[in-house]
Amino acid sequence: MRSIPSPLTSCRVVTQPTRIALFALVVFVGCAAPSSDGGDPAAPASAGHEWRAYGGDPGGTRYSSLTQVHRGNVASLRPAWVAHTGDLSHKRGDEGSASGCGRCHTGDTKFEATPLAVDGALLLSTPLNRVLALDPATGRERWRFDPHLALNIERNEGFVSRGVSFWEDRRAAGAGAASAACARRVFMATVDARLFALDASTGGRCASFGDSGVVRLDLGVGEVQVGQYGVTSPPAVIGDVVVVGSAIGDNRRVDLERGTVRAFDARTGVLRWAFDPIQRRPGEPGYDTWTPAAATRTGAANAWAPLSADTARGLVFVPTGSASPDFYGGERLGSNLYANSVVALEAETGRIRWHFQVVHHDLWDYDVAAQPTLVDIDREGRRIPAVVVATKMGFLYVLDRTTGTPIFPVEERAVPASDVPGERTSPTQPFPLTPGLRVNPTRITEDDVWGPTPADRAACLAQFKAFRHGEMFTPPSLAGTLSFPGYPGGVNWGGVTVDPQRQLLIVNTMRLAAWVKLVPRMGSTSGNQIGTPYHMERAVWAGPSGLPCQKGPWGMLTAIDLRTGTVKWERPLGGLKPGRALPAPVSTWGSPNFGGSLATAGGLIFIAAGMDEQLRAIDIETGRDLWSAKLPAGGQATPMTYTIGGRQYIVIAAGGHGSLGTTLGDQVVAFTLP
Repeated sequence: MRSIPSPLTSCRVVTQPTRIALFALVVFVGCAAPSSDGGDPAAPASAGHEWRAYGGDPGGTRYSSLTQVHRGNVASLRPAWVAHTGDLSHKRGDEGSASGCGRCHTGDTKFEATPLAVDGALLLSTPLNRVLALDPATGRERWRFDPHLALNIERNEGFVSRGVSFWEDRRAAGAGAASAACARRVFMATVDARLFALDASTGGRCASFGDSGVVRLDLGVGEVQVGQYGVTSPPAVIGDVVVVGSAIGDNRRVDLERGTVRAFDARTGVLRWAFDPIQRRPGEPGYDTWTPAAATRTGAANAWAPLSADTARGLVFVPTGSASPDFYGGERLGSNLYANSVVALEAETGRIRWHFQVVHHDLWDYDVAAQPTLVDIDREGRRIPAVVVATKMGFLYVLDRTTGTPIFPVEERAVPASDVPGERTSPTQPFPLTPGLRVNPTRITEDDVWGPTPADRAACLAQFKAFRHGEMFTPPSLAGTLSFPGYPGGVNWGGVTVDPQRQLLIVNTMRLAAWVKLVPRMGSTSGNQIGTPYHMERAVWAGPSGLPCQKGPWGMLTAIDLRTGTVKWERPLGGLKPGRALPAPVSTWGSPNFGGSLATAGGLIFIAAGMDEQLRAIDIETGRDLWSAKLPAGGQATPMTYTIGGRQYIVIAAGGHGSLGTTLGDQVVAFTLP
């Protein structure tokens, strides 16, 4: 740990090649010049001084009732401390060298974790699944646990962990043994498919859980390919049950690992129940949405995003992804329940209470990538318990939490059919009818084609005319299809944030098209999508310059009134500076972004996520910037907040993102008032 010097106030421009998918960008590093509109009067910190779950609470609102930092004083925020985890990518050959790398690796690290603040400690995970406990006032390390991943194995999506989960044994507390070993536990699920239970005070393994503190997750899910099956999001904890999803490498073959969701006893590690989103046997609900052969062999439909829980109703909300493979469904004809759905399960039994499918027979990699978010909504004279499902399409579905019925109307709308031999698309897809709940545009037109030079635009226009294109859900084709939004989204794992008092929803989105092409296999059994007649090629749509072929903005931040479904404000999010002049100020172009936001009762939104590596404080009522600070590396994570010693801190993991091309690092950064 080391201290940060005084706040950064100077402006500088750093030219640095970066990438998202296949197009190169140059990062714009702006000024950290604070500003304020006067804002709220000073107020004491609220009693909600901790951050006990990944999304702040089991329902994932990412909201804090703290008010010490507010619109009137946020401009005075300054760095408090920086902690270094030691986990980041290094150049090949540096392992164990005098550079201090230690057990480093050469694959991509994605520091996407949100720390927890529990019982006077910060608890977080690193991209290599090490778990750290830090002093929340100083950032000093108290303990560290290392699961000793095999670092020489190629991992699906690199090395990533979004966080840990916390559980307190109420039985032990009732018996007066709350301070006993492992009465308070940290659960960590790893990219190599292990679930650890650790003593929250020491970091030691809880011997009573599983096999000396660990349960294997790679059993009973079919044939597992090394490096392609694990967990990247924290488990959901509800009562005495720990519920775990999985992350599976996409598009390898038809019979991928199964996307089974499992619940374990928090004390013993004994399996309580398992839910396979693909129902395998005749008579099971959803079985008739598959052919018998597909129900037997299809893999994935896994829940890789964070799960959420309604502790009062005893429900777990599971966001599922596409069945395998993503872009050709001729081997899995049907609507494919419960893939691409949010499924409400009873936490004690795993029984399905209800489901809502956001994409039928997915052919676009439109996983439900965001944590379902729980909020009570005042609408038409009633307070309705709701769950918000944000999607890669940029659609928001607002559902009754107890029944799954849409609170705002949804229409099954006719969509284009496939022209690929063997494929049969769903004739309709569900569209929210309320305009404010369709956050992204639904198509690219010729007027949207763009390039920084006439030659670049001409090349993009030629591609546009060669591709199949049209409304959203135009299926992949042999000639190549332009999809908008592309497979990154829309809304990705950063999800949404809800201010329950204002009933405002905050969502950051990407507006990037991608192309997908199916290529006849011609007898080859290699490549991707093995078991189908086609292999697949795809990329974010970019021109010769490496920049997107569509006009900006490429990243947006939107506030929506959940009582009416209307947009309160919208603005570009993030910044980037291409290598040549743009016809508009760079601030209007936004940025591709990964990560989420934090809302506080002080009237603020905190978010980084973009390629400019800035953490911003934004007025939740107007969308106006009030403060920003340059981070030491990419802030592709979700900030959180807590109080300790009477002071409120804002904390974010700043470790960059290999796929987005931001600066890689290993820092956890805290800010506070003077």
